Amino acid sequence: MEIQIYLKAWHHLERAHILGQAYPIEHSLAHWKMLQFGFKIKSWKEIRGQIIRLVFGGVKSFVGKIPTGNTGGSNVHPLLKMEIPEDLKLILKGGNG
Repeated sequence: MEIQIYLKAWHHLERAHILGQAYPIEHSLAHWKMLQFGFKIKSWKEIRGQIIRLVFGGVKSFVGKIPTGNTGGSNVHPLLKMEIPEDLKLILKGGNG
């Protein structure tokens, strides 16, 4: 049961990252929450990955150099562009999603 909750929480953090990528503060906040999650699950890989992303992620948003759709976790390369889920595309386009 607990693993299901963690998987669902991580899923929502990834989606928040996708939505916040273009905005430096929101992008950094998503990585901050992912870092906290890494500590919660005691994942040194995630902690290390999020620290690196915290240092560079907000700057990349500020200069408009983001890999759109990237889910933000340490399980994906930080520069990998990924497909944006359809429901999030609607939100990003200003729809009712």
